[in-house]
Amino acid sequence: MYAIVEIAGQQFKVERGNKVYVHRLDANEGAKVEFDKVFLIDNGGKISVGAPTVDGAKVAATVIEHLKGDKVVVFKKLRRKGYQKWNNHRQHLTQILIQGILGKGESLKEELKAEKSVRTYLTPGQRNPVVREEVVAEKKAPAKKAAAKKAPAKKAAKKTEE
Repeated sequence: MYAIVEIAGQQFKVERGNKVYVHRLDANEGAKVEFDKVFLIDNGGKISVGAPTVDGAKVAATVIEHLKGDKVVVFKKLRRKGYQKWNNHRQHLTQILIQGILGKGESLKEELKAEKSVRTYLTPGQRNPVVREEVVAEKKAPAKKAAAKKAPAKKAAKKTEE
């Protein structure tokens, strides 16, 4: 299930569990926010398109942190004129965690944990804004390894007897 939603003047494709970098929001860290400008909802192949928005639909999110983006360099130059201007800036961003996509009359039932096996980060201004990162959990070693070590020792003992 995903939705196309407008957050702080930009449109994002969001799913439950996404972490999204948006322009700075007026909310404290840890605050729950809802966005009601939902343009499209895809619920397992059933698509609802709004005119211009889907009635009663909301996207619930939690503010994780406020931060500054990477430095953007602005350089202007005119050839053979002696004109050069150099400037830079860092955009103020807010990282939010999408808790869920709510239809008309629905409410958020369960909390989403901050850590997931697959996380998605969306950053404004990128051509391909989706970057996936997999977190691999440690696997426990099977208990049969100790028995496997003993078996070769018995075979070696049989070879020495022959």
